[in-house]
Amino acid sequence: MAGSDRDLRTYLGDRYPRTAERIPDEVIKVAQPLFGVWRAIGYGRYLLAILVMIAIPILMKPEIVPFLEDFDSPIPYINGSFGVSVLVDTGIYILLALGLSIVVGMAGLLDLGYVAFFMIGAYTAALMTDSGGAEQFHFVVWPNLAALPFAVLVCVLAGVALGTPTLRLRGDYLAIVTLGFHEIVRQTANNLPQTNGSRGIPGIERPQLGPIEFTVLGSENYWFYLLIPAIILAVIMIRHLEDSRIGRYWTAIREDEVAAAAMGVPVVRMKVLAFAIGASTSGVAGWIYAGYLTFISPANFPLLASILILAAVVIGGLGSISGAVLGAVLVQGLPQVVREASGGETIFGFDPETGRIAVFGFLLIVVMIFRPGGLLAPKRRRVELSEASAAEGVIVDETAQPSKDEIEFASSVHEAAQHKEGS
Repeated sequence: MAGSDRDLRTYLGDRYPRTAERIPDEVIKVAQPLFGVWRAIGYGRYLLAILVMIAIPILMKPEIVPFLEDFDSPIPYINGSFGVSVLVDTGIYILLALGLSIVVGMAGLLDLGYVAFFMIGAYTAALMTDSGGAEQFHFVVWPNLAALPFAVLVCVLAGVALGTPTLRLRGDYLAIVTLGFHEIVRQTANNLPQTNGSRGIPGIERPQLGPIEFTVLGSENYWFYLLIPAIILAVIMIRHLEDSRIGRYWTAIREDEVAAAAMGVPVVRMKVLAFAIGASTSGVAGWIYAGYLTFISPANFPLLASILILAAVVIGGLGSISGAVLGAVLVQGLPQVVREASGGETIFGFDPETGRIAVFGFLLIVVMIFRPGGLLAPKRRRVELSEASAAEGVIVDETAQPSKDEIEFASSVHEAAQHKEGS
């Protein structure tokens, strides 16, 4: 048992060194069997997680699980549509947080107007599938499904349009430009007659695949099941980008853009690509959001939404997939649950809905002080932060060997330099 104890403690120590040191040996011994099973099933754990996600909305229905009728939940309607609607809202925020994690977490480009892409995707889908717009696409068998690739494409083009003129900007200046981009998109939707101005677009069609009805498990459940493959595909895409040359280029730009350009990293192309790929997930989220509400207006896309999505990415961990998911749950899902659980009553004198912004601000400060990399920061990011902290006032050991990550990064930069010389 001693060897396996060390395996679990080592696994935790690589990710959370300070926390792993405080865990008692008794807890390690109890958790070790579960840890062994979790590691043994390998990729099957992802399939297990997907099955659990699929089962959650089904198990929330009393007609399927009879004993839920007598379940005394502190949250009203947890057995009805409320529970699934929270999952749908949280799933949309997860998609948005994953997309913003590419721009902010991986490429280091501070984007405060990310919800503008979300708005573009939703309006693209709405204009193609509302009661008037759908007639313009009568040659398409399934107008709403046909709107999905258009929504993604328009968002990608918008990402290129934003990324191209901001190539020389960074930091606060880039953040101000992205704020202006959001305001331009919002004012455009607010004044164009095609978007019906501030009155919004009603009658947006819900997706339908020929004769197949998607309301067999309830309309709320359908949207949740639509979000599952979208989130899975987004996670797979980001995982491949992390391990690719593009991901290492983004890391180099995030750490030092000038040095990356000097070493042959195609900074211009990579920054535009980060905006374009990051905007693609917001196109999917906007398409789902428009069909889910069947009505959208500029009021559905306030600047506060961009701030909350950015807070989710920062709290969860910049550049971390699991961190983006956790941050979205904390930012979007948890406040709704707390609000319903309180029954409209104040908590410590504060309204849960209006006080959540102050709570997120306080949480951001705490995270930045105690876990500057986020709650679930990626391993490479934690190593960078710990090395930066240790380097303050410490003499560098010139005989130290480079780490594996440093070798991989140096190799990718060297390949880029050779490619630049060859071209």
